[in-house]
Amino acid sequence: MKKLHYDPHLNKRARELRNHATLAEILLWKKLKRRQMLGYQFLRQRPLEHFIVDFFCHRLRLIIEIDGRSHNGKEKYDAWRQKQLEEKKFHFLRFTNDEIFNNMEDVLRRIEEWIMAHEQAGNKSSGAT
Repeated sequence: MKKLHYDPHLNKRARELRNHATLAEILLWKKLKRRQMLGYQFLRQRPLEHFIVDFFCHRLRLIIEIDGRSHNGKEKYDAWRQKQLEEKKFHFLRFTNDEIFNNMEDVLRRIEEWIMAHEQAGNKSSGAT
C-alpha cells in the first residue's frame, strides 16, 4: 500500500480535534471504529497532505466529512480542499450534522453502497483492511 504524505505539524491539531469531537463525529465514529463498516479500518481526524479530514479509510482512499456549523461560511474553502485531494485520487462522501442526527441508517447505507460499488468496480485489492 502506498505511503500517504502529510504535514507532521498537523499531528497536534488532529489530536486536539479527536479530543474535542462534535456530537455528530462521535455518533458516526461509533459506527465506523473497529472495522465495523464492512471490515474496513477508518481513522478519525487524520492528517492528509496539508489538511485534516474527519474520517479516512486508507485502503479505499475514502474521506468522509461531516459538515456542521463549523463549515458555515467555508463552503468555497471546503470545495477547494476537496478538489485538491480529489486530484490526488481521494474520494469524498459528505454528510450534514442533521443527516447524522436524524437519519444515521441512511448515512450508513450510503457509505456501504459506496464501498460495494467501489469494490465491484475492481478498485479494491484482495483483503479488507
